[in-house]
Amino acid sequence: MKYHQIDRDLFVKNRAKFTAQMKPNSVAVFNSNDIYPVSADSTLPFAQHRDIFYLSGVDQEESILLLFPDAPFEHLKEVLFLRETNEHIAVWEGEKLTKERAFEVSGIKTVIWLQDFHKTLKEVMAYAETMYINTNEHYRATIETETREARFVKWWKENYPAHKVEKANPILQRLRSVKESEELDLIQKACDITEKGFRRVLNFVKPNVMEYEVEAEFAHEFLRNRSKGFAYTPIIASGHNANVLHYIENNQQCKAGDLLLLDVGAEYANYSSDMTRTIPVSGKFTERQKAVYNAVLRVKNEATKMLVPGNYWKQYHIEVGKIMTSELLLLGLIDKADVQNENPDWPAYKKYFMHGTSHHMGLDTHDYGLLHEPMQANMVFTVEPGIYIPAEGFGIRIEDDVVIQEKGEPFNLMRNIPIEVEEIESLMNS
Repeated sequence: MKYHQIDRDLFVKNRAKFTAQMKPNSVAVFNSNDIYPVSADSTLPFAQHRDIFYLSGVDQEESILLLFPDAPFEHLKEVLFLRETNEHIAVWEGEKLTKERAFEVSGIKTVIWLQDFHKTLKEVMAYAETMYINTNEHYRATIETETREARFVKWWKENYPAHKVEKANPILQRLRSVKESEELDLIQKACDITEKGFRRVLNFVKPNVMEYEVEAEFAHEFLRNRSKGFAYTPIIASGHNANVLHYIENNQQCKAGDLLLLDVGAEYANYSSDMTRTIPVSGKFTERQKAVYNAVLRVKNEATKMLVPGNYWKQYHIEVGKIMTSELLLLGLIDKADVQNENPDWPAYKKYFMHGTSHHMGLDTHDYGLLHEPMQANMVFTVEPGIYIPAEGFGIRIEDDVVIQEKGEPFNLMRNIPIEVEEIESLMNS
């Protein structure tokens, strides 16, 4: 891996938190992701399943984690199954985890080669009454490909129909949404790498550069700072393209006088960052662009203050909508009649700000978190209001990542990334 090794104490803590929530005499199994084929012998780059990574630190394909805290024998309480490595694999594919190295990474003492998984599982299931299966219940998930995890669940149900079944996902949704200090440090590192990329881009952008050239500048800076690259597909949207919320073609020319919306984040050690900035291609905002930009910034600053323990995601968005409505009235984009006659299910402000303001962030860019439960300290949220004006040929979004605190306002992980109009203009013209 490119990233520095993470202290295994983090994964020891994460497993302890998970097993503390398990019912008596129960087992939980977590699988790595597949390596997905493209065509012929081509594959997509491997990306580890975030759940097994969260619980073990293992960042390798064909890996399985088994947790059985009430096992009658100590060596079966935590078991890691890995593909057996050898000299041939080392030559052709590179070094894989040995049993000794797996312990260093995960803190798990029992490491068994993968070919013995079914034999070991058979013994474990003879002792256990309940199995925690791991399914993806994320509110935004749309899955058409059968995953390695899903194949295992199907196989297990066919072979062990007499056991009780529990869901691992609700436990993980709660645990993963509240970050340990080590995780916050890793997310901060990802945000710091994103900052480096943004500062590089401020010195690069000028009229007539292509959007994909800007993307390349980010990629260069990310990779040279131990990141695998982008945490998600980057949006480099100049001019009218910014009004397409998930514009990812990044193939147009940046024209003089236009704005350039940059929704970009580096990953580090599988943890995400998620930044949006909007900058003037020519290095200076027009008065109208500046007015809209500062309106979005005010909404972001006020929304951030509401990310506090005990608040609810749904009510938070209602309050942000009220703040945005006030700014749109001042900009002349809506009037009082629009507000008085608005549809409560689609308020007037949504003509210009039609997406959500915040989502959980962590190992996934849209991370785990149960939105019907109150916010807690050490949850990480994005704050990303925007105003999109197709009739004027531009859209503006501004986004930071923040950590909810026990008391007071959230801690901004992107506090050092230029955001004020004057600083952006100064850096672009220096």
